[in-house]
Parts: sequence; structure tokens; C-alpha cells
Amino acid sequence: MTTDQAGAAARGATTIADRVVAKIAAQAAREALDAVPKGGSAPHASVVVHRGTARVAVSLELAYPSDLGRQCGAVRGQVKRRVRELVGMEVPEVAVHVERLHSPRTAKDATRGRLA
Repeated sequence: MTTDQAGAAARGATTIADRVVAKIAAQAAREALDAVPKGGSAPHASVVVHRGTARVAVSLELAYPSDLGRQCGAVRGQVKRRVRELVGMEVPEVAVHVERLHSPRTAKDATRGRLA
């Protein structure tokens, strides 16, 4: 071990809190989506970090009809990329949970006081 390596080891390590990684993952999910549906909530994420890897679960709402598989795949890819770029963690798993689908018809009927 060189003196530079010994010095770095003696100084310690940077620890990034799970909640910080979760905020980055939620923002990455927003970036990947075409748009948050009208009346919908922004994506949110939960994360478990262990030994430099992050397991991520993202919950989101999507517009319907749309290509749900494409949107979920885009979210997975963007979350993996952005977490790796910004915090240097690998993300072997991104679970995407679609909490609600928003259709224009349902939104119109809801404003009239009934659901279709």
C-alpha cells in the first residue's frame, strides 16, 4: 500500500444516506416519464443500500392509454443510470409499481361527480 492509499483509508469514507439515493431515484423516474398525468402524483422511491449497491422501488402513476411497458422500462433504465452517475452505486434491481392509471375519460367523469 502506498502512502497515498494509506492516507485515503485513514481519512474515512463518504456515506450517502438511503433517503438521498431515494430522492435521486424519484427525480430520475420523473425525467424518464413522458409527463406526470394531469391530477397525478409525482413518482416516489424507496431504497435499500447495501455494500455499494442500491435496490430501488419506484411508485408512480401513468397516463392510460399509453405504452406502459415502454414507460416502466424507461424508468428502470433512467434510475439505474442516474444513481450510478450521481452517487457511484450500482443498481441491480429497480421494481416499478404502477399505483394508478389516469385516463382522460375517467378524469372528465370525475369532474362531473361520477366515475365511469
